[in-house]
Amino acid sequence: MQRAGRHGRQPPEGSPMENGVGQEPGTPEPPAGPAAPRAPRARPRLVFHTQLAHGSPTERIEGFTNVKELYAKIAEVFDISPTEILFCTLNTHKVDMQKLLGGQIGLEDFIFAHVRGETKEVEVTKTEDALGLTITDNGAGYAFIKRIKEGSIINRLQTVSVGDSIEAINDHTIVGCRHYEVARMLRELPRAQPFTLRLVQPKKAFDMIGQRTRTSKSPGEGRVASGKETLRLRTQGPAMLEEGPSPSEEEAARQVDDLLESYMGIHDSELASTMVEVAKGSPSVAQLVQGLDSVLGEFAFPQEFVAEVWAAVCHPKGDKE
Repeated sequence: MQRAGRHGRQPPEGSPMENGVGQEPGTPEPPAGPAAPRAPRARPRLVFHTQLAHGSPTERIEGFTNVKELYAKIAEVFDISPTEILFCTLNTHKVDMQKLLGGQIGLEDFIFAHVRGETKEVEVTKTEDALGLTITDNGAGYAFIKRIKEGSIINRLQTVSVGDSIEAINDHTIVGCRHYEVARMLRELPRAQPFTLRLVQPKKAFDMIGQRTRTSKSPGEGRVASGKETLRLRTQGPAMLEEGPSPSEEEAARQVDDLLESYMGIHDSELASTMVEVAKGSPSVAQLVQGLDSVLGEFAFPQEFVAEVWAAVCHPKGDKE
């Protein structure tokens, strides 16, 4: 993950052309003195195309800086409530957990919004410490199932599926909780005592044929630059245009994300990328512990987990020159 703002696009300074007007040859230099204030340059318009995953016309959205604002824009163009949106995928209408929208959107990405479908309740008996769930959240209040481990307790329940949002545990609503809080609640449930999960599945289309073709766009429409540039969404502050992560950073983030799943039962690619960024600036495990505690203290990461993160980022296996 590149450091925040490191590749933010800034307009060139000192350009010989201002607003399309050049200086005539031979014109005398203006007298020295305080420079007149420059008019603010217009920010580029970032326009994204979106559909409802179960089927809808294609709409265009722009002007958002975080996930909640993105959901509000999608809800506005489709005349639904933002609370109807469970999660979004990029470039596929399928419930594909590898294509989840996280904290970054490529400039050419097509956004599919998965909305609330049927609600269901399932009774679970915890016969083992681990249920076999990996949980993530949409950044706007809904935690949902990212992965189900084969042969696990949850895997034996045919009514539970990847993509189901967890709305309540034993009639206690968990809407608004982060994924790590939900994972902690499930881990702390006593063994051999049944509990109830209230789940909401994404709405499914009756007929998916012909619904998902991308509309043709005129050259350059909704596009600012080529390459791996992405719009990075932030919890606080404006969204920023950045270069995408390098292959080595992507691999380090993937390894850290796998560690999050094995240690905490959660999935969060943006959290993993943040941890990679902190680890790259930490020359030792002790300093990484301090760095993570300062920015992610609410997670209370165990020492052995932090050591594995540092090893994965700073001493990746298989490095060859």
